[in-house]
Amino acid sequence: MTKDNLDEYQPLLIKDIRDRKQPKFPNKSLLLAACAACIGGTFQYGYNISVINAPTVYVHNFINQTWRERYQTGISEDVLTLLWSTIVSIFTLGGLIGATISGTLSVKLGRKGTLMINNTFALVAALLMGLSYPTGLFELLIIGRFFTGLNAGIGICVQPLYLGEIAPTAFRGTMGMGTSVFITGGILTGQVMGLKELLGRDEYWPILLSTTCVPAILQLLILPWFPESPRYLLIDRGDEEGCKKALRQLYGVENCDGEQEDIQREKNNLAGFQAKKPWELFADRSVRWQLLTVILLNIAQQLNGINAIYFYAGYVFKQSGIPDDKIPYVTVGTGACECITALTCGLLIECLGRKVLITGGYTLMSICCILFTLTLSFQDASPVFPYLSMACVFAFILSFGLGPGGVTNILNTELFTQTTRPAAYTIAGSVNWLSFFFIGLVFPFIVIGLQQYCFLVFLAICCSVALYICLFVPETKNKTFLEIQNDFQSASNRRSADVPAATLSSTAI
Repeated sequence: MTKDNLDEYQPLLIKDIRDRKQPKFPNKSLLLAACAACIGGTFQYGYNISVINAPTVYVHNFINQTWRERYQTGISEDVLTLLWSTIVSIFTLGGLIGATISGTLSVKLGRKGTLMINNTFALVAALLMGLSYPTGLFELLIIGRFFTGLNAGIGICVQPLYLGEIAPTAFRGTMGMGTSVFITGGILTGQVMGLKELLGRDEYWPILLSTTCVPAILQLLILPWFPESPRYLLIDRGDEEGCKKALRQLYGVENCDGEQEDIQREKNNLAGFQAKKPWELFADRSVRWQLLTVILLNIAQQLNGINAIYFYAGYVFKQSGIPDDKIPYVTVGTGACECITALTCGLLIECLGRKVLITGGYTLMSICCILFTLTLSFQDASPVFPYLSMACVFAFILSFGLGPGGVTNILNTELFTQTTRPAAYTIAGSVNWLSFFFIGLVFPFIVIGLQQYCFLVFLAICCSVALYICLFVPETKNKTFLEIQNDFQSASNRRSADVPAATLSSTAI
């Protein structure tokens, strides 16, 4: 065999050796580290999105009562609506600021260090919201919700970053699904805690909002027992001994050599490079397609119609004959449905791959948009249609959880290398929060203008994203970060080569 042949087959040999070294199941320490990171990370995001819904009426009454005691007059409906909207939407502003600073914090403090410090915001928020009722200061609710948003914005960027960097190549997809599982688990927990049988009563609402401190305390107790990201230690800090120690704890002594070799190769490839700032990433042509991909996917994650489905869910359940006092329990069922789907996606992702799941998810959501538009249009035509609409609600949620809900966060990690990943997460997180704010602002007007036909807008978005993924996003399953980078560069080079070829052909004609 010649040297050229050896060079040709060397990547395949390395991959074969790496695959043979991989264990069938993740190490117990690795799973516990992931849970410790998630409980104070994306779990908080999901929990604080859903927990605010249950005490809506009670908080309205508290604001009204406080206003009357201060000014000896009742509050106008417009001012009450404005204050409540501020309490709810300030969470988004906090999240956007958190996402903006998350990249810088993760580079300076480390992934684990940032997660630990981030719990301070959750503890302050819990204290402020818990004190709002006894002090008679509804303003503390606004400040507290801002801090919960800040905590969620940092957590939803840094925690997937930590998971993606501690996971071995063979389990990166499964471990990355922890983000989606804990978001949906947080949403479900918030819905359950808001039931009247638990903390969903008038006298308990300050305690309900203060329970955001529980995940923060758990993470502060558990996460210190686990190491910093091995990639961060070796590539960013140059701490080879720390990296070895972390790998041994996370993977076991017998399974850490292959991953250390991968990290070392990535370090050698990035020699002389430093962590990039977000604005530098926009000027870097080598990551142009990766950046475009994560921006589009994060916009689509908020604008694909999942928020519209939850908006219409209450109406659909009521039309189906479910009593008003039972609707919260059915809503818990939708949260459980999304959580189970995220778990299922975690089991399938290493078998089917990222591309199949996310493309399939958007395709199924497109079909659901068509069916839901039809069933809502003929809602009064037959008693069957409300039940078909309910089936569409659950089918849409299942489709979202199967692909876009979980795979998007994994691709945020996998499409970038160590020096560009924190900046990419800052951009992706900021885009996600801006899209979240945009859909919250614009969606009521879309519903008023288009009514049930608003799902045709979401149909166009889902179809466009599915087509883009099919054409431009490579499969990342079982590939190292460098291999994924090379796939994008090869595809970019082919597209660049096609342009001059097309120009020459038109000139010849």
